[in-house]
Amino acid sequence: MEQRKTRPDGSAASQEHEQDGLPPYAPMTLSIDDIRRAIPPHLFKRSASRATSYIFRDVACAIVAWALASRIDGFCRYLQSPSSPVPLDSTIVSLLRWSLWSAYWWFQGLIFTGFWVIGHEAGHGGLSDSTWFCSIVGFICHSGLLTPYFGWKVSHHHHHMNHGSMERDETWIPLTRSEMNLPPEDEKFDYEEYFGDAPIWTLGMLVLRQVIAFPVYLLFNVSGNKDYPKWTNHFDPNSVLFKKSQRNKVILSDLGVVLMICVLQRASMQYGFWPVMKFYGVPWLWVSHWLVMITYLHHTDPELPHYRNAAWTFSRGASATMDRDFLGWQGQFFLHGISHHHVTHHYFPKMPFWHCDEATPYVRKVVGEEHYWYSDKPTFMALWDNYNQCQFVEDNGSVIFYRDKKGQAVRKAAAEFET
Repeated sequence: MEQRKTRPDGSAASQEHEQDGLPPYAPMTLSIDDIRRAIPPHLFKRSASRATSYIFRDVACAIVAWALASRIDGFCRYLQSPSSPVPLDSTIVSLLRWSLWSAYWWFQGLIFTGFWVIGHEAGHGGLSDSTWFCSIVGFICHSGLLTPYFGWKVSHHHHHMNHGSMERDETWIPLTRSEMNLPPEDEKFDYEEYFGDAPIWTLGMLVLRQVIAFPVYLLFNVSGNKDYPKWTNHFDPNSVLFKKSQRNKVILSDLGVVLMICVLQRASMQYGFWPVMKFYGVPWLWVSHWLVMITYLHHTDPELPHYRNAAWTFSRGASATMDRDFLGWQGQFFLHGISHHHVTHHYFPKMPFWHCDEATPYVRKVVGEEHYWYSDKPTFMALWDNYNQCQFVEDNGSVIFYRDKKGQAVRKAAAEFET
C-alpha cells in the first residue's frame, strides 16, 4: 500500500510539538503555463460525441440496475412459494432480499454519482466546445440529483480559482488552533483528553456527516467559506455567492430542483413512498455520501499543504490535492476516475476526464515527486484515518499542515515559510 511523502522514520512529532525532524516542504515555483507546455496538445481536445457515449453508457447501466432490482421482491417471493424446487426458510429469504437490495443501492448509488460527475465536468466546460451542450447536460444531470446546477457551478469555479487558500477557498477549509479554542502551541496541554471521543461516537459523527454534509452545504454553507454571512446558500439568487448577472441562472437551477421534487412527489403518489425510496431515495443518499467522501479525500490529508496570503499561487493551490485509487475499478468505471486523476483536473479543469489518465504521468514528471501526491490506501481506511488525523492547523505560518488529535503534524514548511 503506497502513500508517498510519509516521514522517513515513520515516527510522530514530540508531545511538545517540536518541528525538528519533520521533512520540510518548499512550495513549487512552476507556473501553470510551465505545466501546460509539458502536456501533448491533443489531450485538451473536447468532444461532444465522446461525452455523449459516456452518458448513454451510464443511462444503460442505470436501466439495467433498475430492471434487475424490480425483480428482487418477486424472485424472493418465488423462493418461498410451493412452486419453488426447494422452498427456502423465510429468514434465509429475508437475508437474501436485503443482500440483493443492498447490492442494488451500492451500484445504483455509484451510477447516479457518475451522472453527477458528468454534470461536474459539464460545469467546467470539459465535455465540449459548446457552452450550450455543457449547460444542458449539466443542468439535467444535476437537477435529476437535486443539485442546483448553475448555483453550484459558480461556487465550484470559485473553489478552483482559490483552492488551497486559507482566506478564499470555498470548502474543506481547516479550522485553526484559535477557532478550536486550543491554547498556544508552546503551552502544555492534553490534546488527547480534548479530542478523546469514544470511537463509537467518532464513527457516528462521521456517518452523520457523510449522509447530510452535501445537502447542508448547499442549504446552509456548512463546511463552506467561514467569512460568508450566516444563511449563505446555493438557492438564494441574492446570495453573496453570486453576481447580479448570474441570478437568472440561479433561479433556473432552483426551478430544475423543484421540478425534480415534483416528479418524485408524483411518483410517490402513484407507486408509493417506499418504492420511490428503494429505487431512487437510497441511491441518492449514497450519492450524497460519495460526494462528501470524494471531495473530503481530495483536499484533506496530513501531507497536503494549505497556503496563506502571498504564499498562495494558482499552481501551488492546484497541486495541493491528492490522487487516490478510489474504489479501484469501480471508481474508474462508474465515477469516471474523478479521484484517480484529480491533480491533473485541478491544474486543467477543462481537460476532458477521459484524457486525464494519459495526462497525469506528464504532470507528475514536470512538477516532480515532491509536488505530486498519490495514495492507494483503501478508501474507507483513508476516510477514517484522515477524519481522525486532520483536526486543525496553526494560526501562523504561510504554508501550513494539519495536526492530529495529539497536536502533531507529519510535515513542516521550509524555514522561509514558517511565519
